[in-house]
Amino acid sequence: MADDELEAIRQQRMAELQSKHGVRREPEGTKNMRNSILAQVLDQSARARLSNLSLVKPEKAKAVENYLIQMARMGQLGGKISETGLIDILEKVSQQTEKKTTVKFNRRKVMDSDDEDDD
Repeated sequence: MADDELEAIRQQRMAELQSKHGVRREPEGTKNMRNSILAQVLDQSARARLSNLSLVKPEKAKAVENYLIQMARMGQLGGKISETGLIDILEKVSQQTEKKTTVKFNRRKVMDSDDEDDD
């Protein structure tokens, strides 16, 4: 088998697996554009932290990336964001997406002693 045929089979199999597991791939041009914008906006340590976050919590990392790209496009960023600045942004995003849990106790009503059967 030629290398081209083998690569085509690999690509087809990878696409089947990704569609089966619900993994969506971004078009390569969009991915490159996002990476170039993030490279302009973040310094090296902040990019490393965001990369680590994307391994653990990809949804949160994607939300932060979208937030940063939106701010960059609107011109709201003065310069490169350091790691501490990224941590502040992560805390803001966490507060916005934080799920508030409440616990409600439904106590059973105790049966009255009048209702008991006497022998």
